[in-house]
Amino acid sequence: MSDSLPIVAVLGGTGDLGGGLAYQLAKAGYPVIIGSRGEEKAKASAKAMSDRVGTSVDGRENSAAATIADVVIMTVPFASHDSTLKSVRDAVQGKIFVDATVPLVPPKVARVQLPADGPAAKQSQMLLGENVRVVSAFQNIAATHLQSDDGHHNECDVLVSGNDPEARDMVVKLARDIGLRAWHAGAIDNSAVAEALTSVLIFLNKRYKINGAGLRITGEPGSAV
Repeated sequence: MSDSLPIVAVLGGTGDLGGGLAYQLAKAGYPVIIGSRGEEKAKASAKAMSDRVGTSVDGRENSAAATIADVVIMTVPFASHDSTLKSVRDAVQGKIFVDATVPLVPPKVARVQLPADGPAAKQSQMLLGENVRVVSAFQNIAATHLQSDDGHHNECDVLVSGNDPEARDMVVKLARDIGLRAWHAGAIDNSAVAEALTSVLIFLNKRYKINGAGLRITGEPGSAV
């Protein structure tokens, strides 16, 4: 990774959350690759985003996108979690891998159903191995805010957890560069909080007719932070 902005691949970048993250990153000046299981779909989404942002966005099959990127963000549905990890495992060695997966189990997506083996991000760390710096982030940001230009996404905070503090630093910077407030939230085990909170936010959206409930951390960091 050079002193310039890193290349970021968004696996599942043709979906709602992935597309929103890719859009905000491209707007912030990051070189972005949209990844998908199908190359044609990825290229079509990249072309549409390039036209919207006014800068070049690449589109490739997931493993090809991961190979080129410096930082890889995975935003696939939980049902595709393991298969996607296995398809890019070799390509992400030595890199920062951001897992934004939420373990939602339809049809009861407003009910917390964390996997018996632990948070999805922790499973990613175990499957990818210690040579990959897995970071958990972006689960609690509504895709509708990320895809729009209304600025509401900057009302949401991001919990960033992972075992490598330097990798967390990089993801905190990514989040801040796209207008979000991001917080170090500890080791990868703590991803359970963000993953579970998504189901609670879905419930709040439905119960109170909120268009994209989010998370805010109250208080201000002290001078020693």
